[in-house]
Amino acid sequence: MDADVLALVRRSVSRLSAAEARVAETILADPTLVIDLAITDLAKLCQTSLSTVARFAQSLGFSGYRELRVAVARTVTLEQAQQARFSLDTTAIDPGDEPAAIAAKLAAQEIDAIEKTALGIDAVGLDRVAHALVAARHIDLFGQAASSLTAQDLQLKLSRIGCSVSHSADPHLAVTTASLRTAEDVAIAFSHGGETQETVRALEVARDAGALVVAVTSAEESTLAGVADVVLLTHAHESPFRMAAMSSRIAQLALVDVLFVRVVQLRGEPVVIPLQRTHDAAAARQRPRLSSQD
Repeated sequence: MDADVLALVRRSVSRLSAAEARVAETILADPTLVIDLAITDLAKLCQTSLSTVARFAQSLGFSGYRELRVAVARTVTLEQAQQARFSLDTTAIDPGDEPAAIAAKLAAQEIDAIEKTALGIDAVGLDRVAHALVAARHIDLFGQAASSLTAQDLQLKLSRIGCSVSHSADPHLAVTTASLRTAEDVAIAFSHGGETQETVRALEVARDAGALVVAVTSAEESTLAGVADVVLLTHAHESPFRMAAMSSRIAQLALVDVLFVRVVQLRGEPVVIPLQRTHDAAAARQRPRLSSQD
């Protein structure tokens, strides 16, 4: 089950009936209502029936309202813990916040994104991807804008252990290379919202060419997720003052680190040599430190 039930509710709104959507919007506006209210009271507040609230909970994958309440309480407690850790009443960034407050709020939200992503990782799916990367003839990484940075990060990591891997921010080149892939290859696409057309198209072409295709996204029901053989979910919520993909990028990078470590484990002892060679090659380019006598 999703580690962040509020993110799950947020993603579900577009596919719900009007009555169920009212329940979702009420929960998102004040999650503590679910913790405090019985199902009869929540139904009355949402101007709907008990069966609608129960059906809403089941549509999210819960057995009923009671299980939904427990999940919401867990999510709210995690958020409250992050706020308490940084002595905050809220993690929402205001226009008048001083630098110290901005730093504390960003840290709280980014730690929250990492924690929820780690707790929500699909271990079976991630292991399938890791084994595929170890066996792959070639690995393509797709992503635009901020997601391109995540793709570059994984490219650097995999190249250091001898993998044949490429990433291009040019959507035309991405599609061209994707069309040349086979069942021996793997393609991974990064998109927080899962609707970036260039990224979706590249993954579609790689899939049609026969490659194993993977989506890294926070949107389980997005177009990108629908294209993929394996979906690895991240958990991050961007506030209005954080339109530069901060939490989403942090969540993606956390998942990439887990995936890379698993690949290194599976590769075993042979990765030591390429890691040492790449380290030595980079170290040789660094300026020598001045001695204390200089």
